[in-house]
Amino acid sequence: MSASTEAAGSKSPSKPDAKAPDTRGLAGQTVGDTSICAVTQTELIYRGYEIADLAEHATFEEVAYLLLMGEKPTPAQAKSFHAELAGMRDVPAEVASMLAAIVKASPTTHPMSLLRTGVSLLSHRDPECEDNAPDAELRKAKRLLAKIPTLIGIGQAAWDGRAVPANDPGMTHAAYLLLMLTGKKPTELAARIMDVSLILYAEHDFNASTFACRVIASTETDLHSAICGGIGALKGALHGGANEMAMEMLKEIDRDCAGGRMSVDAWMKQAFETKRKLMGFGHRVYKNGDHRAGILRRWGLKLAEQQGTASKKWFDLGDEVQAIMLRDKAIHPNVDFPCGMTYFVMGIPVPQYTPIFVAARIVGWSAHVMEQHANNRIIRPLASYVGADRRKWNG
Repeated sequence: MSASTEAAGSKSPSKPDAKAPDTRGLAGQTVGDTSICAVTQTELIYRGYEIADLAEHATFEEVAYLLLMGEKPTPAQAKSFHAELAGMRDVPAEVASMLAAIVKASPTTHPMSLLRTGVSLLSHRDPECEDNAPDAELRKAKRLLAKIPTLIGIGQAAWDGRAVPANDPGMTHAAYLLLMLTGKKPTELAARIMDVSLILYAEHDFNASTFACRVIASTETDLHSAICGGIGALKGALHGGANEMAMEMLKEIDRDCAGGRMSVDAWMKQAFETKRKLMGFGHRVYKNGDHRAGILRRWGLKLAEQQGTASKKWFDLGDEVQAIMLRDKAIHPNVDFPCGMTYFVMGIPVPQYTPIFVAARIVGWSAHVMEQHANNRIIRPLASYVGADRRKWNG
């Protein structure tokens, strides 16, 4: 963004040209280099590997290793990495007690706020919190990756009024996360679907929360502080919270259209006329469709069809809404749209959808923090002033 070249004390800068491209929110602006991820109209690449290839053939732990270490793990490295993460899942008892106490005292606390607090609390118990050396940051990233499902589980157990499940080291990261969320051992299919969703959400170049992490890291603060900022950014409805809002929208459509009271077409027309924002559609980068959406929809539909009519109806409704959006607005769904339906038929509480996003994106955030620290310059853009002309306080 450009700044005025006029001398301080002269008349205020001219207003932006109304015909100039809208660059608010840094739209269309390239602000840095990364070797972690490439996002284009036709591909989503993690360190050279295309997302459909990863979703089909890799596990989340393997993708996490790839993003953090820079290379695909060998079978032996993947096995060792899984064992290392599984051994670090437990959190200090006092951290667990504090989070449970927050839920008890304030049951309407948003799970993302609780998770942000949990990460902050963990920073006080991490002996390397203030060490930004590459090896120390990698160890901290692994610890946070391992413990975030446990933090999520502590909160959900407190809301459900049940005990936190014990760690099962034999479980994959995805299966363990589902255990923490539901209190039950997941089926093989459910665990695989969660694994795929974590792969799809693991990284996405300079999105809002990742850029927030990089801005914070550029001040040379610690990894935990940057991650807390990322969680805060991801919480918003225009970012990570979109998957929650997409499912709530589908539930509203289902209620309003039940019994033939209203057609889905009429509901959508009303939404268009009132300029209602429909969550789970459109993307700042992808104009021809989000590569991840179709992948997750196929997996979610597979589970829904296995479960029966009550589950499949959400995908039927979602397909109808998606078709209307394409027909009338030429807007494609993003990954948050099928995510809402998929997590819903898996029995996951809607408020936990965005914390699941954190359980995946923690590896992308950590990789970006480490990349920023490796070749750092403080991120400090300029602003174009469009305020009042110069004036006197007394006069």
